[in-house]
Amino acid sequence: MGAISWIILGALSGWIASIIKGKNQSMGAIANIVVGVVGAMIGGFIASSFGGAGVTGFNLYSIFISVVGAVILLTVLNMLGGKR
Repeated sequence: MGAISWIILGALSGWIASIIKGKNQSMGAIANIVVGVVGAMIGGFIASSFGGAGVTGFNLYSIFISVVGAVILLTVLNMLGGKR
């Protein structure tokens, strides 16, 4: 996957994760991209740890894995930073 694909995947999955966690109003486009890309890395690591494939390209499976990782990331950040 190229850099543009990672940015698009990150933006989409970060946006979906921010809606799931109720943080859509407080996050901008750059934050969504960063959370989505880092979430894709976290989700890919977790999926590969359990014997699955990580992020395999721009497909529904990869979007699901990156959204799960982004939700985990936002949950951890919320726990560390407290509710604001």
